[in-house]
Amino acid sequence: MTIFGIGIHILIAIFFAIHVVRNGQQLYWLLILFMFPLLGSVVYFVAIYLPSSGLQRGARKAVSVAAKTLDPGRELRDARAAFEYTPTAQNQMRLASALLETGSSEEAAGIYETCLQGVFSSDLEIRYSAARAWLECGNGAKALPHLEFIRNKDLHFRPEQVAILTARALAGTGRNSEAKAAFDEALRRFGSFECRAEYAIWAASNGERELAAQLRVELDQAMQRWSRHTREMYQPLLRRLGSA
Repeated sequence: MTIFGIGIHILIAIFFAIHVVRNGQQLYWLLILFMFPLLGSVVYFVAIYLPSSGLQRGARKAVSVAAKTLDPGRELRDARAAFEYTPTAQNQMRLASALLETGSSEEAAGIYETCLQGVFSSDLEIRYSAARAWLECGNGAKALPHLEFIRNKDLHFRPEQVAILTARALAGTGRNSEAKAAFDEALRRFGSFECRAEYAIWAASNGERELAAQLRVELDQAMQRWSRHTREMYQPLLRRLGSA
């Protein structure tokens, strides 16, 4: 049993050693892992592997979803109170984010526009959030300049999300041929569930029934492999898809 236990420790250390090499971690981790297989593996798991994996992000997201379910208005109350007590730019942006997440998109859009008047005028994250807020208001014309600014400034900033929002904004301004081309390009580049769902919503809303039906079949096939947690994460998008 002792030999078996030592073997398991070494196998685990080898697994983490491979992670070190593949992910460009500092090579001193190899020394730690093989000098102290058990303790070194535990330390590496907590310090490096867990934060870089999807496990921690998934856990945080699950906690966030649970908190919103139990008290959906708490973050907005806290954000509003923080801004009223200390009206800093950071608290203003936090308030705008909370408003956007709770459906008050028009108020959120106004706050984001205010944030962009000062030193944060070139902040891509605020531009992105402002575009989201305007699209939630159904105002593609005001969303599009922010998305064009982002694409001109940094093509690598949230490329998939910016591509999807750009296609939606084009559709919102009545430029449907350009919107279709943008959706096609986004689907070709990223092929994600979100790309396909947004494209299906656009197609169903614009009389492209054959395209919408084809996309819906592909979406249903993808959802067959989903866990309950994944389905809950996509509920807002699925509601829009069902309505379309």
